[in-house]
Amino acid sequence: MASSAHLAGWQGRSVWTSAWGLTVACLLMPAAALAGPTWDGLKPDVFGDRAILDGREVVELSAPTRPDDQSAVPVAVNARFQDGRTIKSVSIIVDENPSPVAAVFTIGGQRPHVRLAANFRFNAETDVRAVIEASDGQLYMVERHVKFAGGQASCSAPPQGDPEEIRATMGQMKLANASAPAAMSQIEAKARLDISHPNHTGMVLDQISLLYIPLRIVSQVDVRQGDELVFSMAGSMTLSQNPSIDFDYRVNGAHALDVTISDSDGVSWQQSFPVGHAS
Repeated sequence: MASSAHLAGWQGRSVWTSAWGLTVACLLMPAAALAGPTWDGLKPDVFGDRAILDGREVVELSAPTRPDDQSAVPVAVNARFQDGRTIKSVSIIVDENPSPVAAVFTIGGQRPHVRLAANFRFNAETDVRAVIEASDGQLYMVERHVKFAGGQASCSAPPQGDPEEIRATMGQMKLANASAPAAMSQIEAKARLDISHPNHTGMVLDQISLLYIPLRIVSQVDVRQGDELVFSMAGSMTLSQNPSIDFDYRVNGAHALDVTISDSDGVSWQQSFPVGHAS
């Protein structure tokens, strides 16, 4: 998988419905689409000399061909193994971004099926990739091409909203749709985590001070169901402002999802959300 160290080296709304509504299954993509000049240079730095297999039989990746908003492009992954293996990690790569390793999700619970979606900044026309690591260490990859509609590159676009309100609400979070019965063990449930955070890229010029707004990004998101890890995400500047993460999880009987968010300034926020009958 792409480790947190690799991710750090590259630093420089309901998502689920919008992303899956634009799904074009990677089963329709030609095998030759798995390589390109930018990726050929990225791959050794992110995954070394590890072999990466064509993942079209195990992974679906969706993203709009021409996004309406380049600062919040919905990307969704649906991965499944049917041979007894489970999913160890999911890496999202945006080739042409200043921080191409957009997010790395470490998956808990020994799950053969995982669905994830999030919003990302796309700085230019690019290939976006999902790399899945199986429990035996094998890597699988699929990709889609996303065209650039023009305008200001999203990584240098100013944050939306009043700066004072952004500072006041930073770290606040909401959890939606986490309503599966806690007593029904092994049943998959869906949830959406909304995070209030500017995810400053460090590339935006303050029009008043004429200084660059310092980099401050969501660096880590951990979601646990009781003692069990649902997922741990290592983030980057490629995450959109106010990131939203849609995910599924296998109900284990715990009555809460516990979320911890950390950012690159060393600040952490924690919140516990009741699920199941307790919600």
